[in-house]
Amino acid sequence: MGQETLTFALMGNQNSGKTTLFNRLTGSEQQVSNYPGVTVERIEGKLRQHSECTIVDLPGIYSLSPYSPEEIISRNFLLEEKPDLILNIVDATSLERGLYLTLQLIELDIPMTLALNMIDEMPALGRKIDVDKLEEVLGIPVVPISASQNEGVSEYVRVSLETANHKRKPKNPDLCSGTVHRAIHSIASLVEDHAQEIRVTPRFAATKLVEGDELFIPKLKLNKNELETVDHIVLEMERESGTDRWAALADMRYEFISMVEKKVLVCEYPNYEEVPTFSRALDRVLLHKYFGIPIFFLIMGVIFWIAFGPLGNSLSEGFADLIGLAGDAVGRGMVSLGMNPIIQSAIVDGLFSGVGAVVEFLPMILVLFFLLSILEDSGYMARVAFIMDRLLRHIGLSGSSIVPLLLGFGCSVPAVMATRTLPSKRDRYLTTLLIPFMSCSAKVPVYGLVARTLFPKHVTLVVLGLYVLGMVLCVVTALLLKRTVFKGEPSPFILELPLYRFPSLLSLGKLVWRHAKEFFHRAFTIILLVTMIIWFLQSFNFQFFPVASPDESMLATLARTISPIFSPLGFNHWAVTSALIAGFTAKEVVISALSVATASSYPSLSAALTQIFTPASGLAFLVFILLYTPCAAAVTVMHRELKLKGGFALIVLYQTTFAWVISLLVYQLASLIM
Repeated sequence: MGQETLTFALMGNQNSGKTTLFNRLTGSEQQVSNYPGVTVERIEGKLRQHSECTIVDLPGIYSLSPYSPEEIISRNFLLEEKPDLILNIVDATSLERGLYLTLQLIELDIPMTLALNMIDEMPALGRKIDVDKLEEVLGIPVVPISASQNEGVSEYVRVSLETANHKRKPKNPDLCSGTVHRAIHSIASLVEDHAQEIRVTPRFAATKLVEGDELFIPKLKLNKNELETVDHIVLEMERESGTDRWAALADMRYEFISMVEKKVLVCEYPNYEEVPTFSRALDRVLLHKYFGIPIFFLIMGVIFWIAFGPLGNSLSEGFADLIGLAGDAVGRGMVSLGMNPIIQSAIVDGLFSGVGAVVEFLPMILVLFFLLSILEDSGYMARVAFIMDRLLRHIGLSGSSIVPLLLGFGCSVPAVMATRTLPSKRDRYLTTLLIPFMSCSAKVPVYGLVARTLFPKHVTLVVLGLYVLGMVLCVVTALLLKRTVFKGEPSPFILELPLYRFPSLLSLGKLVWRHAKEFFHRAFTIILLVTMIIWFLQSFNFQFFPVASPDESMLATLARTISPIFSPLGFNHWAVTSALIAGFTAKEVVISALSVATASSYPSLSAALTQIFTPASGLAFLVFILLYTPCAAAVTVMHRELKLKGGFALIVLYQTTFAWVISLLVYQLASLIM
């Protein structure tokens, strides 16, 4: 017989170090950030050195009473797929918050271990946890760990495997006491048969009935008399407790947690708020009522100056020189071998000029990601959500929307998926529609090339201006949607700020390397494919004979039929039109398409841009790149998340029309000034 397969469910609050622990356990390299909401769907991996064991990393949640899609994903997995073990990770610095979920997980009576994470940060807070006492009170194995430092993880694996193999369930799945506790017991005895039919514990079923969980209750298939009896018990409980069912249940749990903390938590300082921490001192400045937002924009300005200023620009130029030298060497080698000129053109003009024009901006992109990752890992991005909450509420959103919007600066696809963490359908839809206004990293090469060519003395100002314009138009659009389609108030926003942490150089290095791999993957898959299609179309006519000039090619003929649309914007060259069409697949393709389409007519891409664009039309072109339809992958994900009839076509039409109108205004205004 083969070895028994095991499935472990990794559960915990958002930002408790869950994804970091998952990476340690499986050797994966999932994205890790010091702000909540990174994991938005289940991710699976094999436990290192134990291929029979599958670990499922579930979205971070605070309760088994689901309100958002990712909470439903997590609870449904536990109830329907019945894992062999629950790996419950709790942030030791926020014990109360973590134990609230732990108590609910214990009610499921599934074998479970608790990883007490970030234990290394407790001394700085003047706190200490009696791990043995905590294990005794909860009735489950507890192991102190530091996932980021890889301390205690191997011991946690050993304890977890032992618990799963021996099927050791929690010693006491019936924690808590008081009025609510008695009501739960009464209901549990009433619905025991129904609970067993769906393979959940009577206590868990009773708790959901007390909560009035509309998603779970129908599964029990109670008859009318049983439901009336439950309602009577709950009403009696509310009368005795003097509060409603939800508050009574929460009070019972927090009362028990308070008792646990008194037993296991040792504090050097009588008042926790008096603990002299670096985080608290820094927050007095960064979360200042008046200076918080200006400081954020100042920090972002410095980051853009570094990425697009002298450092990023010189790195990209150096990379471009290397690519140029490689292209020249390959070209000379092909000539010396007497290879077919068509093949030479495909390699030199298609691969090196086209794909190379995109790849040369890799250093600039990596510098930007490195700096933004420092902000994420340090915990500052969570503060940005906090300080932006009041501002976002004026446009119909809450601070929780800032995480998907900030992710939009990296890539629109995970940003749209991150909207699943938002508590209401209204907030999810509105945030999804606003994400395309955030300049994704794929647009950075286009910004860098055009700004460096047409505005060499003001590159940082132009690029930063595009990012700011996107945010301003995001606000204007949100205000319009708030007053028309999405009326109503945004959901309440609650955020427990993580401690500031010094970013791990290893973690930052892995993140930059992952972005580099993703960039090269796109460069040599979709970008290369589209580039070669563009090269073919601009090299041959409709009779498939090589053309003497690209102006006679299939590409030029097709693009000229659409180019008049862009005449009011100041650019109607067929090469620009073809590049914009190619950009629907991926925004980086705009550069490679321009490079290929102009390779045989101009000495360099920069020379082509200075001939095709004026400063005013160049700005209009950049604004159009900023605003027109995101890549095909992003539109597909938006369509899937919004579930609108004809959503794909609507998104493309709306974004492109909006981009055309704003670009027209920018061109007219810039023409008057420049």
